[in-house]
Amino acid sequence: MKLATYKDGSRDGQLVVVSRDLTTAHYATGIASRLQQALDDWNFIAPQLQDLYDALNGGRARHPFAFEPERCMAPLPRAYQWLDGSAYLNHVELVRAAGRADVPERFYTEPLMYQGGSDDLLGPCDDIRVADEAFGIDFEGELAVVTGDVPMGATPEQGLEAVRLLMLANDVSLRQLIAAEVETRLGLVQGKPSTAFSPVAVTPDELGEAWQDGRVHLTLQVSWNGRKVGLCEAGPDMRFHFGQLIAHAARTRRLRAGSIVGSGTVSNPGVDQGGRRDWPKGYGCIAEKRAMETLQDGAPRTDYMRFGDTVRIEMKGRDGRPLFGAIDQKVVQQGSGA
Repeated sequence: MKLATYKDGSRDGQLVVVSRDLTTAHYATGIASRLQQALDDWNFIAPQLQDLYDALNGGRARHPFAFEPERCMAPLPRAYQWLDGSAYLNHVELVRAAGRADVPERFYTEPLMYQGGSDDLLGPCDDIRVADEAFGIDFEGELAVVTGDVPMGATPEQGLEAVRLLMLANDVSLRQLIAAEVETRLGLVQGKPSTAFSPVAVTPDELGEAWQDGRVHLTLQVSWNGRKVGLCEAGPDMRFHFGQLIAHAARTRRLRAGSIVGSGTVSNPGVDQGGRRDWPKGYGCIAEKRAMETLQDGAPRTDYMRFGDTVRIEMKGRDGRPLFGAIDQKVVQQGSGA
């Protein structure tokens, strides 16, 4: 099934069930008013939401209405925690190679992960508000899962069993601030503003055979200012699957239902063509594009985002239809009133 959260003036919004083709929706009133409520009692509430979803798709729902992504908050507007991994090793290898730094061996056996802010997550069409272009504004096209309860010390298999929903994410990065924060070795705070998520969160069964072994075997599409810059395959190059990422997060603590775990930037390796390295799948963040340019020509040419820039992130199923709806955002200056 597909679930979304509509803006209603409150901090947590109103839970709605969305049709498979993303054209109609129905309030889940009487079943659960908020998504977190459903996650807290999933075994009891999910079957009722499924019945409503089936009725909506079958034309039997009592009060359907046209689905409007612009009215969506993040599916979980505020979450108990947001943990973002770096499961695509090509992303790490590419950026480090451009900086002439080796990748530590442990990165190949243990996922990288940071804990981001989860108290104010953005909806798919909310503006990216930044005070200064000099911060180095970057998008990052990612996948994310929402978990049920996960016990401390969970195995990767238990981690996969805890996956309740999947979403797309734009893990906005302020690259110049990150560079300074990395030197402190205390984690990222100012360099990671609010993350945005897709209009709908979907249960794994909605992906069909594309959901295999904790990976989504589909193409993540990223467009910058209307130009398609990334058509990255999310499945084959994901070094650590979502079960492994969840197990890593739960190594020394349990995770509560409603935790969000991200994949990191979806990234595919380059290929050698005529003595030159090229990346035919494009890129999921500008930092990768700049790294590609550095490796090819010795210096980056592409600037980070400017005020007025737009980014669109989406993924289609094997039938060619959108799965999650699109993240479609604009960068605006904080305090500009835009």
